[in-house]
Amino acid sequence: MAGLGKRMRPHTLTTAKPLLPIAGKAIVERLMEDIVRVCDQSVQRIAFITSPSFGKAVEQQLLEVALKLGATGSIHYQEEALGTAHAILCAREYLDGPVVVAFADTLFKADFVLDSSQEGIIWVKKVEDPRAFGVVELNEAGIIRAFHEKPEHFVSDLAIIGIYYFKDGAYLRNELQYLVDHGVMDKGEYQLTSALENMKSKGTAFFPGTVSEWLDCGNKDATVHTNSRYLDYLQERQNETLIDPSAVLEQCTVIPPCYIGADCRLSHVVLGPHVSVGPGSRIENAVIESSLVREHANIQGVHLRSSMTGAYAKVMGSNNSKTPGTTLELSLSDYSEIICP
Repeated sequence: MAGLGKRMRPHTLTTAKPLLPIAGKAIVERLMEDIVRVCDQSVQRIAFITSPSFGKAVEQQLLEVALKLGATGSIHYQEEALGTAHAILCAREYLDGPVVVAFADTLFKADFVLDSSQEGIIWVKKVEDPRAFGVVELNEAGIIRAFHEKPEHFVSDLAIIGIYYFKDGAYLRNELQYLVDHGVMDKGEYQLTSALENMKSKGTAFFPGTVSEWLDCGNKDATVHTNSRYLDYLQERQNETLIDPSAVLEQCTVIPPCYIGADCRLSHVVLGPHVSVGPGSRIENAVIESSLVREHANIQGVHLRSSMTGAYAKVMGSNNSKTPGTTLELSLSDYSEIICP
């Protein structure tokens, strides 16, 4: 998770991309929760590979995520973008025993328990157009036969979603180190797929792990969609309170599923479906649907749809009218203001 999240700007100018909220929790926390949920044994350690530019406050938040999940967290820096294999190797001391590797800009829905007796599992999802993804090709026994990176011609529609299981972390570590020691690079970077190919050629059997839904957080529209789908999951599970008891709602209509954080105050608002409102926000005389509103936002007299508004952002309609005006689709950074004429 060491990338700068440039496709998510302006939201990642002040918040590390994996800490952007989905239904009230950071993307990386949601991802870790789901991985822990499908593991068939307890998770003892969580290593976060980050950029030093994230800062100590972000690092502390990540360590707290690990603690919530009953694990010990650690921070590791990838100071230069040298590829996925190099990134994983930055946490080399934690590559021992059973290991799950995950890229922190993806979420998933799955109803299975990981089979840790397998040598390796690569989680995939069938996609309509595989040309934009790394894909796996299976043999007759359902074992991965080949890896293809963004194939121009159809070979498989099983896209790699960025979550992997290795029964022997030390074996993975040695294969990654081999790439670095021998300068084995692809397009100027050390790639995890190169290590996977080497392991496969030595007889390692990689099986596909399938998920029922794969959710991307790569840009604003994708993140808004992911927030919507994740709210649906939480409503199905019914294991999480979506409206904080401290939130005050006056003459409001809430169309579920919605998340409303602590100390929010809403008055004369139609909210939902698929809206997340961060803690401490104030919303009046507004209609909001399919949107993410970050903490301590102030929104009045507007109709928002398919929007992301940053922390402490302010959106004001004409004269704070009780009838929301023109529908807006916004991607508004922290502390920004929009005053509608």
